[in-house]
Amino acid sequence: MDNIRFLLVIAFAMIVLLLWQAWQKDYGPQPAIAQIENPTVADVKEDLPATTNAPAQADGQQVTTAPLAAVSTAAIVTVKTDVIALEIDMQGGTIQNLDLLNYPVEKDNTIVNSIRKLVGLAAAEKNHQPVRLFNSSPEKMFIAQSGLIAASGNAAAPDHHTIYAHEASSYVLADGQDSLTVPLTWTDNNGLAMTKTFVFKRGSYEITLNQNIKNNTGKDWSGRQYSQLLRVPFKENSGNMLTAGMRAYDGGVVYTEKDKYKKINFDDMVDENLDTATQGGWAAMIQHYFASAWIPPAESENHFYTKHLKDERYVIGSYSPPVTVANNTETQFVSRLFSGPKIQPVMEKIAPGLELTVDYSVLTFIGKPIYWLLNKIHSFTNNWGFAIIGVTMCIKLLMFPLTQASFISMARMRKIQPRLKELQERFADDRPRFNKEMMDMYKKEKVNPLGGCLPILFQIPVFMSLYWVLSETVEFRQAPFLLWIQDLSAMDPFLVLPVIMGITMKIQQGLNPPPIDPVQAKILKMFPLVFTVFFLFFPAGLVLYWVVNNTLSIIQQTYITKKINAQA
Repeated sequence: MDNIRFLLVIAFAMIVLLLWQAWQKDYGPQPAIAQIENPTVADVKEDLPATTNAPAQADGQQVTTAPLAAVSTAAIVTVKTDVIALEIDMQGGTIQNLDLLNYPVEKDNTIVNSIRKLVGLAAAEKNHQPVRLFNSSPEKMFIAQSGLIAASGNAAAPDHHTIYAHEASSYVLADGQDSLTVPLTWTDNNGLAMTKTFVFKRGSYEITLNQNIKNNTGKDWSGRQYSQLLRVPFKENSGNMLTAGMRAYDGGVVYTEKDKYKKINFDDMVDENLDTATQGGWAAMIQHYFASAWIPPAESENHFYTKHLKDERYVIGSYSPPVTVANNTETQFVSRLFSGPKIQPVMEKIAPGLELTVDYSVLTFIGKPIYWLLNKIHSFTNNWGFAIIGVTMCIKLLMFPLTQASFISMARMRKIQPRLKELQERFADDRPRFNKEMMDMYKKEKVNPLGGCLPILFQIPVFMSLYWVLSETVEFRQAPFLLWIQDLSAMDPFLVLPVIMGITMKIQQGLNPPPIDPVQAKILKMFPLVFTVFFLFFPAGLVLYWVVNNTLSIIQQTYITKKINAQA
């Protein structure tokens, strides 16, 4: 029993170490990315969907494009709503430099700053700028492109290299205004015209794109729409063998009827281009806390693709089936772009499976119920810290029969510990006889030698699931609790919670029967200190869970031990 318990504790310590490494990986310094060189004409062609192998011009007509440069020189239109601010590049109507106004990169902790001031230290400098999701800078390139593709023999259609005209250079959602419309126009000399309209709604991170094509060319026109995300991986995506599977996923995702939620990382895009068709679906680039996804019409069959371009640029997107527009008629292509925080209840309403971008790893089946319970409790407490305490109590209550039996077994084990020591001394030279006498004593005293291991065994997946929930759920980002804990997703700035956790772990360890093996006993005595060091760098919310869990265990175990000791 001692060996099994010791191995379980060692395994749990390894998991804590891996989680700590993963946390450091997410928030540690990131390597610089090389500057992107100016793309060539071939590169411009390459970044269009593969279906563009058909001729793009007809009757000598050529679409007007901006100069080929790493950064567009076309005009820029700015848009601001109550939750986002962004730019639309008139070269292609590309969305870039999208800021999430309600999500600053960092926020001030007034209590911490006050304490720093008392001890003569300057307030910590914080970056109060909003999180920038789409970005036009070469080293962090991330943009949303869209356009039309003309079928062979048809008049050329505007793609994301085409120059559009605009009515105004700035649009702002006014007070009392529910939606904002931004139209862009393009016409050629052959009778083809398009109005590309972006529709923004109050309080929403969803952007509707309407591409209205009007055909006055004198003959039928056929083509399809496409939408894609182009990105440079500005964050290190490869970890060592131990941490590779324990970090927030950063890369591409496709949702199809067949495979449902499927990750396509940047290495996958290098090895092979995605080429699949499905009814509905969506394509996205996701990262820690935030996601961007193009969502084509659910009622049509959409073709999804990926590409690896020069200078480590990656593309993921989809194009629609071809549509024929008769002469002197018009038609409208519709798609939607979500770009914002990964709030699951919001994403569930936008597209099927979009909430799966909140990645709880292989423990999603545990993480999802924990998140649901946290949300329910938060609706009453309006404080995520108290929600964590509530979830801890619920988990403790759910596991009560198991922990009750385990603590009773450990209390009985502690009671017979002197007799086990006596047996060990008596049969020091006869190990088989000692084991037999020990098992007979366990049977007589109704002690389960594995009883103390079961709580640890069951808490490991719960602990790991809670780690993923706290580290992946955007609601916990910069969420305050009490006093100096103003961000449950970050480490305790004064390290108070980890120290309390270490103290509770030491107290709880004192209530358990020590291993008979003196070497194991000495090693186990070091665990409270070792765990305290690990937990220094863990998110405060996770440490809070462990403090509450330990405290409840101490109360329960103390009561049971006194009850067992009082028995004759």
